[in-house]
Amino acid sequence: MPPRCDRISELPESLLTHILSYLPTKHSVKTSVLSTRWKNLWLNVPALDLNCEDFPYKEEEEEAVLGFLDRLLEFEPGSRLLKVKVKCGNVEIKGLKDRISTVIHRGPQVLDVESCTKYLDPDTETYYPYLEFMPLNLYTSKTLVSLKLTYSGVEDPPGFVCMPCLKSMTLVQVHFRDDSSLERLVSGCPLLEELTLIRDIHSCFVGEVDRFMSVRSGSLKRFRVPLWYGLSCSSQSSAKCRLEIDAPGLEHMILGEDQFDSIVVQKKLTSLFMVDLNIKFGELFLYGISSVGHMIISEKTLKEVVYFREEEDALELTNVPQCFLSTLECVALKRIHDWEEEEMRVATYFLENAAVLKKLTLSLTDYPRLISDEEIFEEVNKVTKRSPTCQILPDWELC
Repeated sequence: MPPRCDRISELPESLLTHILSYLPTKHSVKTSVLSTRWKNLWLNVPALDLNCEDFPYKEEEEEAVLGFLDRLLEFEPGSRLLKVKVKCGNVEIKGLKDRISTVIHRGPQVLDVESCTKYLDPDTETYYPYLEFMPLNLYTSKTLVSLKLTYSGVEDPPGFVCMPCLKSMTLVQVHFRDDSSLERLVSGCPLLEELTLIRDIHSCFVGEVDRFMSVRSGSLKRFRVPLWYGLSCSSQSSAKCRLEIDAPGLEHMILGEDQFDSIVVQKKLTSLFMVDLNIKFGELFLYGISSVGHMIISEKTLKEVVYFREEEDALELTNVPQCFLSTLECVALKRIHDWEEEEMRVATYFLENAAVLKKLTLSLTDYPRLISDEEIFEEVNKVTKRSPTCQILPDWELC
């Protein structure tokens, strides 16, 4: 019987390292024990996916991580690292900033860094808040296409920001040096198409900054402000923030925070096709939307009418934005707990004022209710002589 042939090892090195690039780095390193052929293959993999918490011996973790990164970066320093993902977790790596700077010089297209959020004082054995700022050469990267920063600090870059290839940016609980840092960062990315922003309203570093945010971009098409880890933020939080949006090319927008004092659209969003609202807003915000065709409104947004109808600042639903008259074809009212007079009033507002409306979707939560789907259909049909398609879905089906 002929000996078994190791056909995988016979593949070209470029193909083997490409295959290994889809694995976490700790797994690609393990292949070094397979044979002499595999010993140093992991050092040539054009991707780094490193979780610092995978290193053993907590008291020597920092040295182990830095030593590993140094060995990787010093092996053929002229080669490129196309994809880089580093997760620090609870491991404070004081030399990480310098290594990230070296990584950026290697010309990555994708950079994903999750920084440490606390350090351990060895004298008191007490954890304190910790903030790792990104290196300055990040803001002039000529190769980055996708950037994700989590728990990191963003410096106030000297001179200017220029990331000419960046198309996607995600900032998760990032701390800025001043209120204009976000605006400069976004404005320095002329090809940016997608921006995701998640603020940390409970950060120990929130104080004099992060009270005003401005997003200005002529190229931005998708803007997402999802819920903070999927949870609602307290409207009583002291970390209030004003958000200004100047992105006339926006096509999709998701606003899922209720921590803004105000949301101002500086110019008409004439390209906006879909908007998903899970915020408290006023009619002035609606007037910045002039061409939306699909609108999703969640329970939190409806609270302006449903739960605060006795307050002076309740949304009156009296004026009609231009998009209601010309382009709005689909409306979904999401996470409705009950179906009473106030909810009917909101549905009526859209049925009577959205002149080209084709579809109204009501997404009710799974709570027991006193009125059946059939009765809701009957009430809706009484509102208008036009007959847009009306459907009732469970809440999870519209998420």
